[in-house]
Amino acid sequence: MEKEKENIKEEVLETGDVENINEKIEEINEEIIIEDTEEGTEDEEIKNEEDELKEEISKLKEEKIRALAEMENLRKRFDREKIDLIRYGSVNLARDILSPGDNLERALSSVNKEEEHSESIKNLIEGLLMVKKELASVLEKNSITKIDSVDKKFNPNLHQAMMEVENNDLDEGVVVQEIQSGFMMHDRLLRPAMVGVSKKPKLKSEVETKPDSIADEKEG
Repeated sequence: MEKEKENIKEEVLETGDVENINEKIEEINEEIIIEDTEEGTEDEEIKNEEDELKEEISKLKEEKIRALAEMENLRKRFDREKIDLIRYGSVNLARDILSPGDNLERALSSVNKEEEHSESIKNLIEGLLMVKKELASVLEKNSITKIDSVDKKFNPNLHQAMMEVENNDLDEGVVVQEIQSGFMMHDRLLRPAMVGVSKKPKLKSEVETKPDSIADEKEG
């Protein structure tokens, strides 16, 4: 455009036509403005395309990060489930084994140790004790442990209260009797212990004053 302006000046100098010089210069300026506008529009379009590409790349990066995070979470969950399956896969079988163990305990507890038994009965008792020992060994190998309950504070997560036993020497809520043993498998409760829990006996004065108070209310 600058070259065209120079050409116009030379033409004016040669021809002496000064009147049309301003019109021609205005036309050239308009063409310059149009070209600049077109160039600006093209630059803006390119910039918009670049912005769109950057935004799309950013979205793809975020989607990739989310996908990787989800895959990692799935892997961790699979590992946890695998460990749980190995550790607790036999939990139902373990519960079923406990019932014969309970019957064995009842059979042995019913034997009067002070009574003189025949040789055959002694052999039977000895055999039952060997079975009991072997069963305890099997439970131990599978990380099944008995819950220590007696003289412990009642824990609803480990114990199932079957009755209350009045005892003035103990605080309330102490396990004083074990009706059925409870067991843990690793860190998971396999079966709660059925227990009797201590409670404070009612004072005689409280029992005696209640009828008197009721009578007083009726008379009043």
